[in-house]
Amino acid sequence: MLYRKMPRVGEEFSVLGFGCMRLPVRNGQVDEAAASRMMRTAIDKGINYVDTAWPYHGGQGEAIVGRLLEGGLRDKVTLATKLPSWLVRTRGDMDTFLEKQLVSLQTDHIDVYLLHSLTADRWENLMRLDALGFMEKARAAGKIRYIAFSFHDGLDCFKKIVDAYPWDLCQIQYNLLDENYQAGREGLRYASGKGIGVVVMEPLKGGNITIPMPGELGAAAKKAGYSRSTLADIALRWVWNHPEVGLLLSGMSSEEQMDQNIESAARGRPNSLTPEELAFVKAARDLYEGKMRVPCTACAYCKPCPKSVDIPQCFSNLNNAAISGNWEAQKANYLYILADDRDGNRASACVECGLCETRCPQHIPIREKLKEVAAAFETSAA
Repeated sequence: MLYRKMPRVGEEFSVLGFGCMRLPVRNGQVDEAAASRMMRTAIDKGINYVDTAWPYHGGQGEAIVGRLLEGGLRDKVTLATKLPSWLVRTRGDMDTFLEKQLVSLQTDHIDVYLLHSLTADRWENLMRLDALGFMEKARAAGKIRYIAFSFHDGLDCFKKIVDAYPWDLCQIQYNLLDENYQAGREGLRYASGKGIGVVVMEPLKGGNITIPMPGELGAAAKKAGYSRSTLADIALRWVWNHPEVGLLLSGMSSEEQMDQNIESAARGRPNSLTPEELAFVKAARDLYEGKMRVPCTACAYCKPCPKSVDIPQCFSNLNNAAISGNWEAQKANYLYILADDRDGNRASACVECGLCETRCPQHIPIREKLKEVAAAFETSAA
């Protein structure tokens, strides 16, 4: 495992962090036995950064991670979680959330505590309630070690937040399809230039980059000497190619994914991609950007839907069909996964209440896009 030092923190973190938003699931519940095997293997192989949050896995994610780190594993990792900024209404709410998180995680301190999923409105509310004062007080009490934030808004807002405080770390969405989205490359360089360690989330854009590689990329892949069946390896190495990146988080859902990511991490050095590999990445970006229908990362913040529409699954099928060109196969997959016996989970069940759009960190016009899904997969024409 390779490691990089965070400038202000001074510690070395594994370049691959264990993101706990997509733990393995069985029969609708987190498969804790499988997740435990993965966590132990990850730590044995050098991963030392574990990230979770209040809303993950239906609000049970932190308690699950607390159990996964029993038996002495907690002391072997830097543990990160986040204040659910969208739920904070009073100054006291912040203390309440932190105390509950400490109990759920079975720890007396959280190493990295982030203001979660900041937008301009959430930042304004947190500043009104003196969130930074709360963070400083919590650090002085030994309940947190490092003060950070995660971000989902525009570049100007990002720079404003960066400039507001000497943050230890920040967490941004960054991948080969989002080089100029939200904070983007300019934001990455801006934060790094201020001495802030940068953690990257969604390096594979919620799995959109992991589907079987389209045939149109064959020539560029061959020239780059790339023989993998998906873009996952080179997409991860493209993120690590940036010297400003401290580490990236991968939401790994199986031991196979974890083993593949750990293998890629062994080659995750800055400025290591060849000109041919960079040309291959550009070709992949151009192809995907031209075909993707929805910039969804499957974070599931839009859920639960009042009508039980499985929004991330709907968009996954739509994007996979658009990129692969195999509409019939994706239609069959959509109709199978979102079967009739699961009440209301298809796109056509949407009643356009708009609740999902208020939660979406990607600011997707979900109601409009669900109509596109229904037209593609729930009618006779693909």
